[in-house]
This record gives sequence, structure tokens and C-alpha cells, in this order.
Amino acid sequence: MTGAAPPALLRMEGITKTFGSARALDGVDLTLRRGEVHALVGENGAGKSTLVKIMTGAYHRDSGEMWLDGERVDFDTPAQAQAAGVCAVHQEIHLLTHRTVAENVYLGREPRRWGFVDWRRMNHETGALLAGLGLDIDPRAVVGTLNTARQQMVAIARGVSLGAKVLVLDEPTSSLSPREVTILYDLVRRLKAQSTAIVYISHRFDELYAICDRVTVLRDGRLVSSHDLASLDRLDLVCLMLGKSRDALRAGTTAFGEQRHAPAASLTAPQPPLLRTEAIARGSRLRGVSLEVAAGEIVGVAGLLGSGRTETARAIFGAAPSEQGAVYLGGRRLDPQSPDDAIAAGIGFVSEDRKAEGIIPELSIRENLTLAALPMLTRFGIVSRSRQVEIVERFMRRLGIKAASADQRIRELSGGNQQKVLLARWLCTEPRLLILDEPTRGIDIGAKGEIQALVNELAASGLGVLMISSELEELVEGSTRVVVLRDGRSVAVLQGDEISQQAIIHAMASERAPAAQDAAS
Repeated sequence: MTGAAPPALLRMEGITKTFGSARALDGVDLTLRRGEVHALVGENGAGKSTLVKIMTGAYHRDSGEMWLDGERVDFDTPAQAQAAGVCAVHQEIHLLTHRTVAENVYLGREPRRWGFVDWRRMNHETGALLAGLGLDIDPRAVVGTLNTARQQMVAIARGVSLGAKVLVLDEPTSSLSPREVTILYDLVRRLKAQSTAIVYISHRFDELYAICDRVTVLRDGRLVSSHDLASLDRLDLVCLMLGKSRDALRAGTTAFGEQRHAPAASLTAPQPPLLRTEAIARGSRLRGVSLEVAAGEIVGVAGLLGSGRTETARAIFGAAPSEQGAVYLGGRRLDPQSPDDAIAAGIGFVSEDRKAEGIIPELSIRENLTLAALPMLTRFGIVSRSRQVEIVERFMRRLGIKAASADQRIRELSGGNQQKVLLARWLCTEPRLLILDEPTRGIDIGAKGEIQALVNELAASGLGVLMISSELEELVEGSTRVVVLRDGRSVAVLQGDEISQQAIIHAMASERAPAAQDAAS
């Protein structure tokens, strides 16, 4: 460094926030300097959103201190934070689409003359503000007529008009084209030159390294570290986010490693893939994913937050159908347009969000377990109770679901037993392909091992499994092949001896597929 670092504009120390029994932030520090673009990164649940909401007055911290311009501040509302010069532009753009650009910029503080809105002055000042930011936008244009990129710029301009000293940009390019991203970069650089401190939240490494000066990494609600981004290798940034080190990546910690399945003899001969996707794409989050899954194979899917893992699963299952590309099942083109299409074709899907998209908490184990199989159990609109009971008893025994009875409410079960019920829900439909999105997240170590062993057993019996996981050990020890996604695209396919935690991390951090020798470095 050629000189001392500029003094802090905003400083947060020891920030703690708890929701019930869950600690979202645990003693987190953050320092922002004038005229810097500061990346805030971390996986799901790292605490990024909670920290930003405390910074901008949406949440009140439980403990810790915050200073702005050297003075202690304590914001009770976003309006207080904005008045002090701390503003956020969120991923979901909050503008009044039926109002003009000028009306949105000056909403709630319109210039007045003789008690009436001074439209001429408001339009003139908005035009001058936009011109000063290098934006060619008509202040009289109705916001709803603008594309997403221009609406994003208007939201940023509103923050600047509030006198923002600190501006938070949360996934600002998620809906932008490459040309629009360039416009955003130009705007960020102008704001930086005007001494605005910018908190930049993005999962795209290319953006971080193109526009940011420093980075703060959070994991599980705790501060991991802060670094000058130029001095931090991409691979090391991924390791920090995942809690790994280049020298301490270990294997042999899952039930997959203990009981790694061997494909049945009938499955070892070359055969066409059970599932094949060709460059499936949807919007800006899924931009070209190709992968294959054979019968009796576990194919792992790896990637950081925002890489397109869940979007890929939902596209294959028809929950968010792909807009481009193709999905083939058993050699025939499928392209499911709804989950009904996928289920009818023999695909099951266990979502990563067990509570929101999996269990129906007030229903019984029996009702939850047989939900997907109801068409098979129904005749003339009446569910066969005897067949339902037989299926439930069989799968409760097979999966070792621990409960007082099948009529117990599923919300009363442990997370591991709830996950087993969701697996049983799809197994009783006799699927050909099972998609598992984070199958062992949020369950205890004993149940985790049982589920991993069960997935092994299912694959060994001939079921095709597509397994998405953020646990590298699970992918390395459980997968016959691993597909790595980055920014909505498949960037590497690892198999055999190529599969290692180092190789997966390398592919996450680099656009090119890692060679075996690279993975070993």
C-alpha cells in the first residue's frame, strides 16, 4: 500500500442478532471506507441480509455498536437510516410503476410551491440528478414503461437523491443483460468517485473482482475475515465461504464413504443415459446446463449460492420449466411443463426447503407420505384406506421412520424423520429418477448417515439419483460423477479419480474445467 487507509465512514462492531433460539449474527464487525466498493459474501444463512437490515434500520440489533461519520447511531426504522444517509437498493425493485421517474425519486418529499407540488422543479432536479450520474432517462417517463435495468438505475438515483453516504446494492445485476451490467458498473464508479461507500452483494465472482475493492466474508452468522480483493485468489475466497482450506480438505466422513454403492451387474454395461439435459436455460439464473444421469448412478451437482443448482432441479421437475434447451428421459424428449408431467414420467423431487415446499405440518405422517401416490390409491374419487395403510407401514419400516404412529402429525417429528417421510413420498410412486436438493441439510448426524446409506441403496437397486449438495464430502464420497455449476452454467464434469474437494472448489472459482493436475495443487 502506498499510504494509510482512509478513515472509516461506517463502522459496525460486535453486532449480534437472535431470532428465537437461532443466532443469525454473532459478534460481526464491518468497516466501510469513503469511496470504496465493499463486497459482502457468504452462502445461504451466512447472515448477509440480517446485517444489511440492521445497517439500514429494518432490524434492531440485540447488541453491538454502529458508528456513522464518527458518531454512534442507532436506527429504529429505514426512514431514520435514509435520513442519516444509509440507503439500500434491494434485488426486488421497490418503485411505484404507475408513477413517473421524478415522482419516484422524490416520493414523500416532493418540492412544493404555494402548497402545491412544483412539478417543473421536480422534473428539472431529477433530470439534473440523472444527467450527473450519466443516465439518459426522461424524468417524466412512467417507471412501468422502463426496462428492468433502467428501473434499477432509478432506484439507485433515488438513494443518491436522499444524500446517501452508504449505498447497499443487493444482487443488482440479477436481471440485467451484459450491456446493462456495463452501465451499472459505470454508475457505481461514478458514485465511488463522489466518495459514496457501496456495499455490493453478489454471488458472481466476475462482478466482485471487476468492481469491488475489499470483501468481507460471513459464514453461519459469524465474521470469517475481511481482505483487499486484489490480494485474494478466487480459490481462497471460495474456501473462506465454505469453511475449507487448501491443506485441510478431508474425506471419509459420510455414510457414502462407508458403504459406497457398486452398480448392479446389469447396469455396468454401456447404456444410454436415463436423464439428459441439453443447455437448459430460464431467465438470468439458468443460462445453459447440460448433464446426464444413468440408471443406478448418483450424479452430484455442486456450486455456490446463485450457481443455478436449485433452478436446474426445478426445471427438470417442471416446477419452473426451462425456456430453452431440452430435457430427455429414457431417450425420449420430455420437457416437463409442470410437476404433473414429471411425476407421470417417473421423476420425484425432494426440495431443499423441507418446511415450505415439503411437509404439510398439520397433516399426519400417513397423509404426507402418500400425497404423491394418491392417484394410484384412488378409485371413483375415494382413497383406498387399506392400500394407503399398507404402503405407509411398508415404507415406515423400510426407512426406519420413528414415530408414535402413522397418524402422528408430521410437524412433531425430528428433521431427519421428516426427511425420511419426504423420501418415502416419492419412493412409493416407484420413480425412475429421484432429484434430491440438499437431502441432509438441517438434520442430526445419525439421521444424516441413515439417509446417505438409503440413497446408496436406492442407486444400487437401479434408481437414477441427481443429488444437489453444498457439503463437499457428500458429493465426493457419494457421487459417481459431479457436475459443477457456475453463474447458471455447467462448467465442469468430474468423474473417477478427478472427483475431490479441491477439484470441485477449483471449478467453482474458475470458469474452465480443472485438469487433474490442477485439482491436486
